[in-house]
Amino acid sequence: MYVAVKGGETAILNSYKLLAQQRRGDPDVPELSVSQICQQLRLSVDRVMTEGAVYDPKLAALAIKQSAGDLVEAIFLLRAYRATLPRLGYTQPLNTADMQISRRISAAFKDLPGGQVLGPTHDYTQRLLDFSLLATGSLVPAASKAPVNQGPTPRVVDLLDQESLLEGQCAKEGDPEPFDLTRQPLKFPADRSARLQNLARADEGFLLAMAYSTQRGYSESHPFVGEIRFGTVEIFIVPEELGFEISAGDVAITECQMINQFQGSQTQPPQFTRGYGLAFGHSERKAMAMALVDRALRADELGEDVIAPAQMQEFVMSHSDSLESSGFVQHLKLPHYVDFQSELELVRKMRQSHAVLKDDHVAK
Repeated sequence: MYVAVKGGETAILNSYKLLAQQRRGDPDVPELSVSQICQQLRLSVDRVMTEGAVYDPKLAALAIKQSAGDLVEAIFLLRAYRATLPRLGYTQPLNTADMQISRRISAAFKDLPGGQVLGPTHDYTQRLLDFSLLATGSLVPAASKAPVNQGPTPRVVDLLDQESLLEGQCAKEGDPEPFDLTRQPLKFPADRSARLQNLARADEGFLLAMAYSTQRGYSESHPFVGEIRFGTVEIFIVPEELGFEISAGDVAITECQMINQFQGSQTQPPQFTRGYGLAFGHSERKAMAMALVDRALRADELGEDVIAPAQMQEFVMSHSDSLESSGFVQHLKLPHYVDFQSELELVRKMRQSHAVLKDDHVAK
C-alpha cells in the first residue's frame, strides 16, 4: 500500500467516500435505480451477465450501478460474488432448437422455414444522434407485435445437414464430461469445451479484435452467418431426489452459428465447418465474435496451418479474460519503490560507464 500517503488508513477510508460521491454525482439529479438500469441499459446488463458468468439481471444491474458504469469493474464484482455461491447442481444441455424466438436472421439463406425475424436491432438505424432523447418523459412509439413462433423453428445448420454439406458434431459414445473452467486449471492444448467456456467469458473488446483479425487475412477463414438467434430457452435440471428432469425457468440467450468453407483433408471430404457462439441476453456482437474465434481455434484439429494469433490457443485463451488482463495492467499502480530504485541505480551506473568509454574514445 501507499505507506507514505499522509493520513494512512484515514486517507484510504476518505477515498471510499469520494468514490461514493463521484458515483452518485449531483444529488439534485434523480438517482439511477437498479430497475432503470435493467430496463434501459439492458445490453450492458447482458454483457456483464455473460462475462461475469452469472445469469441474474438484477445483480448485473447492481454491479453496473456500483461501478459507475465501468463494465469491466462490474464484471469483476459479479464474478467475485459468483465465487462465493455454492454449486447446487447442473442443468441439462440447452436445446436451442426449441428457442422462443424474438429475433432470427441468416446471411446465408434468403428464404428460411419460419422466415427471417428482424426483431430489435440497431442494424437498420442511421447511427445519428437522436436529440429527442434529451427530453425526459418522451413517448416511445409502440411497435406492432409480430406473432411469436411458439413451436420449434428449424435451424439453418439442419438444412445443410440434410445434404451432408456440414460437418457433423454429434456427441460420440463415451464422450467425456465437458471441461469445467471454474473448477479445473486451464491446460494446453485445451479441448473445445474449455475453449468455448473461455470465449464465452472473454472480454468482448478483445474477442472482437481477434475476430476482426480473422477477416483481415490472419486466418484461413471465409465466414458466413448461418444463423443468429435471440430468444428464451427453457432450462431443465434433474434433482437427485427425484431422478427425472423438471423445468427451472427460462433464460434469454443469443446463439450464432458461423459457417466456413473447408477444402477437406485426407480423412474428410470438402464441406462446411462451423464456429459457435452463445451469450446471455441480446449479445449478437459477442456471439458472432466468439463464433469466428472458435472456428479459428479449430485450425489444428482441421489440419490447417496455425500461423495467425487468433488460431493460437495459448495466445487467445491466456489474454482473453478481462479480470486477469485488468488486474495485471492495474497492478502497475501499486508501489514499486524498491524495483524502481534498483533500476534507477543500475541506469546511473550504466551512464557513468558510458561516459567513461566516450571520454576514452575522444581521447584516442
